[in-house]
Amino acid sequence: MTSSHDPQLLKGVLSLLLLHLLAEEESYGYEVAQRLQAAGFADVLEGTVYPALARLEREGRLATRLVASSSGPARKYYRLTAAGHQALADGTAGWSRHVASVDAVLNRPLSATPPTAPQRGS
Repeated sequence: MTSSHDPQLLKGVLSLLLLHLLAEEESYGYEVAQRLQAAGFADVLEGTVYPALARLEREGRLATRLVASSSGPARKYYRLTAAGHQALADGTAGWSRHVASVDAVLNRPLSATPPTAPQRGS
């Protein structure tokens, strides 16, 4: 079953996902998009991945190298820099704190009956 992800939530965590995937294995853009889709993010398109990769490269979190391809133009492979590894560690810790805080609220027990709205004009 494929589910859609909230685009705003995904936008906030896409860089962290890309850093993690590239820490696992150096990859080129299309391959990273495929790996994201295989991980359950089927609604993430290459048109979203490439700008995020370019931004991470501009920020110094990714380094690239061109590799000749037998099936077309050279491919740009991405790998983490030292700053990328630090961003991944910091981002993962921040994400874990965020998830724990959200879970703490969402897991609070609710009353069996929803409260009634106050009557207007009373």
